[in-house]
This record gives sequence, C-alpha cells and structure tokens, in this order.
Amino acid sequence: MRQSITRPTTATALLVISSVANAKLADRSRIVEMRQGPNGQNEDNGRPIAGPAYRARIAGEEFQAVDNILENKKPQKNNSKEPQPKASPWKMDIPSNSGSEEMMMDNNDVTMLHQQDGEDASNRKLSSYYTGCCYDYQSYDAATLCATYGNDCESGETPSHDSGDSDCEHDGLSFIGISFSVNTANGNPYSYQLCDQFPMENIIDRDYDYIMSMDEDGWLVGGGYKTFDYSGKMPYIDSSHTELLRIGNMDPDTGGTSIEQVYTAMSSVVFDPISIYPEYLKGGGGHHSNDDGEDDCAESSDVTLVVSIADAYNDDDGGSSYGGYDNFLDELFTAMYNVGGGPCMDDDDTDPHVSMARGVKFWSSYHKSQYMIEANTEIAVWQAMYPCGVVIGSSGSASFPPGRNGYKQYVGYGNLYFFFDRANITHAFPPAR
Repeated sequence: MRQSITRPTTATALLVISSVANAKLADRSRIVEMRQGPNGQNEDNGRPIAGPAYRARIAGEEFQAVDNILENKKPQKNNSKEPQPKASPWKMDIPSNSGSEEMMMDNNDVTMLHQQDGEDASNRKLSSYYTGCCYDYQSYDAATLCATYGNDCESGETPSHDSGDSDCEHDGLSFIGISFSVNTANGNPYSYQLCDQFPMENIIDRDYDYIMSMDEDGWLVGGGYKTFDYSGKMPYIDSSHTELLRIGNMDPDTGGTSIEQVYTAMSSVVFDPISIYPEYLKGGGGHHSNDDGEDDCAESSDVTLVVSIADAYNDDDGGSSYGGYDNFLDELFTAMYNVGGGPCMDDDDTDPHVSMARGVKFWSSYHKSQYMIEANTEIAVWQAMYPCGVVIGSSGSASFPPGRNGYKQYVGYGNLYFFFDRANITHAFPPAR
C-alpha cells in the first residue's frame, strides 16, 4: 500500500522563514545609541564613527576648543572696531624663549589642553584618533614588554625551544619524534615507508601547478626527490616528522646528551601507542627566503601540516588523572634526567606539526587559495577516516640506521624514533602493546 507524504504548505514555509528572519548581522548600532541626545536624536547627526573623516572631525573639535580658550583670555574692549581675524594656534609660529610673555602664556594653554592630570607633553593623545583606547601601557616600549614576559629582546639572544641553561654551548637538531615518511614512485627510492595511514604525496604540489618556487630542499614530505629530478631539488629522502622532544646536540662536553644516554632513557620508558589526528594545512610565517636579495621580490612563507595528539584518559579514578601522553612525557623527562641528560635538551615538549616546505612562493594569491583548498580537502578525508586519530605505522620492514650499518626489522605501529637529524633515523622504539 502506497503511503501518502504530507508536504508543507506555503504558509508553513513562510512561518518557518519568519521565525529566523529577526536575526541580524553585527553592526555598530550600540555606539550610535550611546550618542543619542536627550531628545532621542543622534548628536553626531549620522556622521562617521571611524576612519579619516571621523579623525579629522575630532581633531577639528579640539582645535576649535583651543580657539575658544584663547578668545576668552583676550581683554574685553568697548569699542566699535570690527574684530580682526586671528590665525589658529596650529598655524602660528612657535615663539622662542625671548618671545613676549603673553604669547608664551597662550602656548602654555595650548599645551595644557593636551595634558591630563599633569601628564608629560610627550604622552600620546590616543583618544584623538580612535573611538576607544587604553592608557595603561601607553608609556611602555617593546623592551619593557619583553622584560614583562621574562625575555631579552634587546640582545636578540633568547633562543626558542631551549632550556635556558647557560651551560649549553651550541644547539643541535637531534630529537625524539614520530615519522610520516612514505616511499612513492615519484620520490627518492631510499625513503622509508613508515606511514601507511596518511598518503602525504596527495597534499604536495610536485608538478608546480600552484607553486612558483621554494628553497633548495623542496618538499620535505611526500617521498623526497630522485637523483637528477627535473625540479632541480636536492635528492633528499622523505624526512617528514613531528617532534615530541628536542634532544639538542650529541656532545656531552658542550651541554649535549650522548646517543647511549638517549637509548638508555628511552628503553626504560614504557608507553602506549600514540594516536595522531590531522588538523589542517596552513601557510605563512617562518622562512621568508629571498632568492635574489631584493626587497621587492614575491613574499615567501612555509607550508605546515598541523597535527594533534589524540590523548587517552583513565576513567577508573573519576577522570581526575592526567592523559596518557602527559604521563609519557613526565616519565620521559624523568628518564632523561636520571641518565644525566645535558642542559641543551628541551625542558618541555614542542607543538606537534609537520614542516612540509620552506620559502614557498605561489604563482598568485588565487593559486595559493586553490592549493590550500585542495590540500585541506584531502586532509578532511583523513579526518573522516580517523575521527578519533590513528596510530602511525606500517606493515613493511626497514633498517635503522639506513644502509649497511643497520639491520632490517618489522616496522609495526606506534613506534617512536630517534632522529640524529631530520634525515637520519638511527633507532626505533616500539610501544608496550
């Protein structure tokens, strides 16, 4: 038996539409209402509330106030002479110290008009230019604000992601992290296949459809480059990763941590597989390479894949415990401290991200937006596949370190790797399960 479907009538549709038609976009009606006079009319008669016209009007009102003060200070004379027009104060020549006392008094009045409660004349009159302002920090400079945050901005010697220890004589690039390396037909044949979950080659522009140029390293993800690649990039292997702990340099005599100490600490830490959730791809900031050394060249930036740790919590204690990843970091830092980790090691973990390329220049802003849309559409597919994150790994095999000095082993899932540098993995640390 065929069922009948009741269709909404036109009146019902209009009722639904009218129920949401009362919403409106955010505007500046609140400011306009605050300007209303006693008779309910706008005091500014609908004039602008921001922009050059507003600033010019406000400045004109201040100058008019100056004229009124100077006019009131004039001695009143009973004569029938027509008043002579007087030049506005801002058009007058500033008198020297030898000027008349009367003129000096007039200029003092002008100065006092721009001072509030005994403030210095050097203070900025911000209210002349903006609809709202804050005077709490008007006397602060950049160096003072840097000191507020405990940084030294004058010397420029405050590095990022360091422990702040003076015993660290030079930085290093060794770290513990997760690898997203893939081995592709168009990439370097020696690249590792350590990530079966995210096909990173799908979010790079290897054919330069959108990107005009980048630095000599090229794409750091997606398989690397072959020898004699047509792009002219260095034949590097895929080095995509996200750092979890920056170790620094490997020389204990200069504040570093030896490889043996790192291996001993990592072997003593028991950790569960860490799940990764892909967030989005972004551009901007970072490298800003300048190929020809000229200031008017095209703007360049970095391309980065932002990821996050999909943490797990124990509900046995009512949810009051730290997450599994926080506990792992606490145990890792304790283990590194127990083996005598050097002062060059980070005191905190880094923000998870995957550096994809540096010094990138797009053909145009349109090409940049199209690339971002295409890449983030692919990432949205990954998010749909792994809504709660995924443990990174592979069913293949690999040797650590690469080449004859290593031995092939099953890769598995959830490994953490020690990177001597971003292109050389020397050891894999499997999870507890």
